[in-house]
Amino acid sequence: MAVATLMLAALLAAADTPLQTMRIDYFHTGNSAEEHFSLDGIVIEGAWPGPLDGWIDDTNLGKYQFQIIDRRTNQTLYSRGFASVFGEWETTPEAKDRYKTFHESLRFPALTRPFQVVLKKRDRQNAFRELWSIVVNPDDPGIDRTRKTDGPRVWEVMKNGEPRDKVDLLLMGDGYTSNEMAKWHADARRMVELLFAVSPFRERRKDFNVWAADTPSDESGIARPSDGVYRRSPLRTSYDAFGSERYILTFDNKRMREAAAAAPYEFIEIIANNRKYGGGGIHNLYATVAADNAFAPYIFVHEFGHHFAGLADEYYTSSVAYESPGETLEPWEPNVTADPKASRWKDLITPGTPVPTPWEKEAFEAAQKETQARRRQIRADKRPEEEMEELFRDEQRSTTRLLASGAHAGKVGAFEGAMYQARGYYRAQADCMMFTRDEVGFCAVCRRAIERVIGLYSR
Repeated sequence: MAVATLMLAALLAAADTPLQTMRIDYFHTGNSAEEHFSLDGIVIEGAWPGPLDGWIDDTNLGKYQFQIIDRRTNQTLYSRGFASVFGEWETTPEAKDRYKTFHESLRFPALTRPFQVVLKKRDRQNAFRELWSIVVNPDDPGIDRTRKTDGPRVWEVMKNGEPRDKVDLLLMGDGYTSNEMAKWHADARRMVELLFAVSPFRERRKDFNVWAADTPSDESGIARPSDGVYRRSPLRTSYDAFGSERYILTFDNKRMREAAAAAPYEFIEIIANNRKYGGGGIHNLYATVAADNAFAPYIFVHEFGHHFAGLADEYYTSSVAYESPGETLEPWEPNVTADPKASRWKDLITPGTPVPTPWEKEAFEAAQKETQARRRQIRADKRPEEEMEELFRDEQRSTTRLLASGAHAGKVGAFEGAMYQARGYYRAQADCMMFTRDEVGFCAVCRRAIERVIGLYSR
């Protein structure tokens, strides 16, 4: 048994109360060139929902990582990789011109003796470098131990066991009024069935619990600033994040965390009561989806792939808010690579498949040029959402036929075009849920990455 595991067992045995969850809230400030951190507060949320072992994150995922280190022994007892809103914002043009501050949180098992929190970020060689560190005394009277009595109602959508033995997913509705609670409940149940219809979630359904939190809104729907629609919904989710009309995020982390604290959870999906195409997903933070769009089945699962397993976008023809880094770096995301030989998934490459792998790239890009032009025009003209959905259906039909016709369709190789770049980055298969809206599911590399994260949390 590892030293850290033995120490953990001793700490748990010494505790005279059930293991609790501690949340550290902090401010993350900076621009494209620098970043700074300051403590906001420390909160005891309630019972720890995670497993009582496997506290060290060995997935090597995340742009950032935090570690909980025992002060007596300097042993790392807990670690998790994650990404953040700041981590995305710093790659936008705005970050070159100004400083901004974002609220963030770290959640972990509450220890009974002093410990150090160390926050790290990857450098260009993918090594984690320390950015910030604080020492916490669990006996500090300034820690908020208030038992919240006015939190949202939490209910079981699907329960397969105790939280400590399962992956716990929390669904949070935003933009549903009190009169729309029946719709919210139906949407929550529908989204669960959509997720567990896709492999490998389908085969691992018994390893999950799904909870839902009722957060009634004063007005129906969420904010869509580019459409002149503004809402102060309970979780403050909004379209137009970073100037991208389809990107749905909430920038009010504290509001979201305080509402979520009423439930046992490790992962969060915010379901927005809207029709317009949109969603988002950030690793180990949350994912979002517009509930009423015709492509909600795709959006929900695709964005959850970002949040749950740190999967990268494999598409490169749609406009995004981020700027190219100017150099080709090996990504931390498990489903893309800068290596044309795809060494990171070489064990999955189909025998006899050349790497890099030829595919119908020119024909795909020509078709996408026309589709994206039509897409921009529909939005510019403020056309009904039905027209956008029909465009996507046409695209789906033609793209499925094209990508299924290639000599290496369905095979694992190294297909150039990923990470918003037409050149220099490679994906594992010609088609995947992280590449198109086609009904092909996840590729073999994405499925393996998802399975690994399920194993980290389920017993």
